[in-house]
Amino acid sequence: MITFHIITIFPHILDSYLSESILKRAQKNKLIKVKIYDLRKFSKDKHKKARPTEQSFGRVDAKPYGGGPGMVMQAEPLIKAVASILKIKNQKSKIKNKTKIILFSPVGKQFDSASSRSFAKKYKDIILIAGRYEGIDARVKKIFKAEEVSIGPYVLMGGELPAMVLIDSISRQVKGVLGSEESLEDERGLGIPAYTRPETVRYKDKNYKVPKVLLSGDHKKIEEWRKGQSK
Repeated sequence: MITFHIITIFPHILDSYLSESILKRAQKNKLIKVKIYDLRKFSKDKHKKARPTEQSFGRVDAKPYGGGPGMVMQAEPLIKAVASILKIKNQKSKIKNKTKIILFSPVGKQFDSASSRSFAKKYKDIILIAGRYEGIDARVKKIFKAEEVSIGPYVLMGGELPAMVLIDSISRQVKGVLGSEESLEDERGLGIPAYTRPETVRYKDKNYKVPKVLLSGDHKKIEEWRKGQSK
């Protein structure tokens, strides 16, 4: 079983996706586990309450040294959060070097199917640090030897979406998560057009039909057609 540890300042932003469909079933069947940590709870620097009825919470950002726009996520709360996860994991297991710590960055190593397979095979615990603002204090990466990962050449407002992308992609590599092992893209190729009933779809006075080879019943020809279509 792989355990995903997500460190975020918005712990409930992930709830809807993780509590539906295949990922929900995978957690229920104990094939994967997802643990979410509210980073603010690891900060001693509490915001002042604007009103007596409001709950105070920990501050996790500060202005960058050297000037510049925006705020940077502080090192100390992140260090405490990661260290607490590593401490619990090491107490429960004697297996070392089975933990991967990931930071998200548009200039990080491109995440792809090969990365997904590798992570699923090598690691039992994957710590995903979901950054915000103008980034994370660089000392966090240095202390934990974290790997910077990118899900694409663009900038997002936070690391929560990349974290969910990795969880989704890596989880499908875990045996039993998908309904059929044949569902893995590595087994069937990518980009193969798929068709289902009805045989003919009509739109704006034009018929769109299923390729005849798929209706032939000739499995050899169908397989050849699919290989030709695969990207």
